[in-house]
Amino acid sequence: MSKILIQTMILTAIIHIIDTLSYSVRLNSVKSKQYILSTSLFNIFVLFSRTANTFLSPLIGAIVGLAMAEKINPITEIRLIIFSATIGTIIGTMLIPTFLKIFSIAVSKLEVSGSIPLLMIKSLSVNNIKKAAQKATLPKKSMITRLSIKNIPKGLLLINTFITGIYTIGILASFYAALFVSPEKRLAVSASSGMVNGVATILLTIFVDPKAAIITEQSIKGERGYQDVKTLTILLMGSKLLGTIIGQLLLLPSVRFLAWIYS
Repeated sequence: MSKILIQTMILTAIIHIIDTLSYSVRLNSVKSKQYILSTSLFNIFVLFSRTANTFLSPLIGAIVGLAMAEKINPITEIRLIIFSATIGTIIGTMLIPTFLKIFSIAVSKLEVSGSIPLLMIKSLSVNNIKKAAQKATLPKKSMITRLSIKNIPKGLLLINTFITGIYTIGILASFYAALFVSPEKRLAVSASSGMVNGVATILLTIFVDPKAAIITEQSIKGERGYQDVKTLTILLMGSKLLGTIIGQLLLLPSVRFLAWIYS
């Protein structure tokens, strides 16, 4: 099981690194005034993240299946996977300054080439990879000390924290709940993972993304300062990090709830 667990943890961390980096696209779009172009380019990263997420189900299913066969409780493995989501979010946050520099260059080159496949091929050259490594930059303390939260909706951060917590444990809770239902219902409760994550994605689309987009658009139009978007981005990343931690607390109640529904 250890090999599958390591693979699952690495994949989970990568998914959350990409999800965390997605918050920084707003900063680049405000600076470059190229919101649509920036969003179009980052959709490639989001597509990769969503595709990678589909590979989690069989890996987690394998972990739970082996636990059933060996008649052990995989709670430690489940919590380690959630912990890897937290680590991925932290790594993604640390990579933000470097990512913004590289992403900004990529957006300007996309405007010239007009082709995402061509841009990706050129980006994978040894010379460009070396240049990207040279642009590595660590976050500065001023990112935190200069935050001004008075113009940021507090409810937005609370909602993002809770939804992130649900999204983090959606697949895990569904498969883990299969241990606590009758054998004929295990496939049904495991299959509910897509429904749980789907609901979390819908809630993000309805309650978080529109408000964040409005604040970004207002900054592009000059109705808000750039600092508001920067503060929003950092606080959303912080609430995402908190959401992955809260996921540890939500795990068992969610498992009991799912098991109760299918029992």
